[in-house]
Amino acid sequence: MGSDPHRSKHVARKRFGQHFLSDQGIIDAIVREIDPRPGQPMVEIGPGLAALTQPLVERLGKLAVIELDRDLAARLRQHAQLDVVEADVLKVDFTALARERGVPKLRVVGNLPYNISSPILFHLLQHVGHVQDQHFMLQKEVIDRMVAAPATSDYGRLSVMLQWRYAMEDVLFVPPESFDPPPRVDSAVVRMVPYDQPAVVDEALLSELVQVAFSQRRKILRNTLGKWLEEKGFAGEFDVQRRAEEVAVAEYVAVAQALA
Repeated sequence: MGSDPHRSKHVARKRFGQHFLSDQGIIDAIVREIDPRPGQPMVEIGPGLAALTQPLVERLGKLAVIELDRDLAARLRQHAQLDVVEADVLKVDFTALARERGVPKLRVVGNLPYNISSPILFHLLQHVGHVQDQHFMLQKEVIDRMVAAPATSDYGRLSVMLQWRYAMEDVLFVPPESFDPPPRVDSAVVRMVPYDQPAVVDEALLSELVQVAFSQRRKILRNTLGKWLEEKGFAGEFDVQRRAEEVAVAEYVAVAQALA
């Protein structure tokens, strides 16, 4: 999407959490990490002013984009190679998107609105069977939590619920001055690749278990998860004389499997 001097400048909307990527060096680095190839079925969430969209579609040939902002969606429709889905991403059925395109799995990318990044991640978790990989720009502190190891202060509910299902890595640091307007936080890019054979577990039960465990993260689990496990009739071995952040993902999953 070339820069048309007659085109009015889009003003970023705070309610949509809009910060537009403007640093060409960072854009190039993100595209290298995504490594788009011709014909791959890809969906971009929140294309905005198309800073990332343009280099992606040049390499792919076609690209689906999900944009909630009506004015931006209208601009994007002027690009013949873009399939524009004007919608709230939290209401988009990614399983149906894959089926409509006649493909088993989609590649999903985007500069996610920071004010709803966690809900988007959990929404996509419902469609993970139809996702090949995900590359997202997020607040660095959110990515730190996503990829955190046990026994660290960043390790929490987000770490467990995503690490159970994805292999993840922080692949790129993005400073505030890479955006217009600059956010007040550092950003980063995360790569998320769903495991081919994840542990089979009741996701709702795992979610409840993890939520109870981290509800009072400073206290030992005897006072929180211990009581919850008793109520559920858990008869297995589990050390409740430690804090939630000391329990590995595989242990949480094993307890949820034993309860199911």
